[in-house]
Amino acid sequence: MSSSAQFLNASDAAKRLGVSTKALRLYEQRGLVSPVRTAAGWRAYGPGEMARAAEVVALRALGLSLAQVARVLCGDADDLEPALAAHQVTLEDRVRQLAGTAEKVRGLRSDLAQGRMPPAGELSRLLGPAADLIVAFDLPWPWGGERFELRDIRALNYIIGPLGSGKTRLAQRLAETLPNAAFLGLDRLADGGAAARTRLDADPTLRARVDQSLTWLVEDGAVLSKPLVALLVGLEADGPAILVVDVVEQGLDQATQEALIAHLRRRGPGARPLFLLTRSSAILDLAAVGPDEAILLCPANHSPPTRVAPYPGAPGYEAVATCLASPDVRARTEGVIAWRPQVA
Repeated sequence: MSSSAQFLNASDAAKRLGVSTKALRLYEQRGLVSPVRTAAGWRAYGPGEMARAAEVVALRALGLSLAQVARVLCGDADDLEPALAAHQVTLEDRVRQLAGTAEKVRGLRSDLAQGRMPPAGELSRLLGPAADLIVAFDLPWPWGGERFELRDIRALNYIIGPLGSGKTRLAQRLAETLPNAAFLGLDRLADGGAAARTRLDADPTLRARVDQSLTWLVEDGAVLSKPLVALLVGLEADGPAILVVDVVEQGLDQATQEALIAHLRRRGPGARPLFLLTRSSAILDLAAVGPDEAILLCPANHSPPTRVAPYPGAPGYEAVATCLASPDVRARTEGVIAWRPQVA
């Protein structure tokens, strides 16, 4: 290397690109990037490889699978045109929304010029976040009826807590209270996901979306399985504006969980909000939680659920960390509950 200052290690390269180091290793395995090696054997990314990796990240953001990315980088534009067309539609939708907002501002200015003040709440609706969802309700059992309020709902919201903490009841209550929300329970796995297969047979559009997601996931290392298909049918189906998913990792191995959460993160901040019940460290990797994600902890002592920041030292961080386990441990202890001695 001519100048070490021009090269980044894998961790710094990943941060600059906005992806994980796992993603960079996957790109390397697929031959999409080729970092050099230092004398000590560490990967190093120079300007050329960073530019190449940035292209990969951009193409992934457009919705291309790794196989499609490889073809585009080799000069095949067949997969790029429909991806750009879809991106154009998204941008045009944003332009229309901004145009509508600009028209409202013009109307308010015209009213002011004529001595009329804006109606109460109009400015906060106009200038506040577009999707500022707020939910409030009295907590069900096992809590004591305390009032619970949740603001600033993110694209990904994790619900976590030890066994018996009430996290499933909280999730169900959220699904009942949030506007146009639905609860995707573990009944999705009944009879090997038979209900999901029936929906796919009856809905070609849904099947196409599920097949596209499966292509992405399998290319990212996921293992095709009935639980994965059943989950994707729920995630990809039209209908609810918000989805609450019970034990999202159920039936999925570690590679599939890692591919799944990476896939869900790629949806971006404007995507349909998801609430994911989980106790898997592959789904909820505390070091990878981004600004469009939030953690809700249901404490063991049945104190009201609280939002926990994803960094060591934050209130509740250690409690969250102790609830998480690797996928292999989760699989071995599935259905196991803590033993409690009988009181005579």
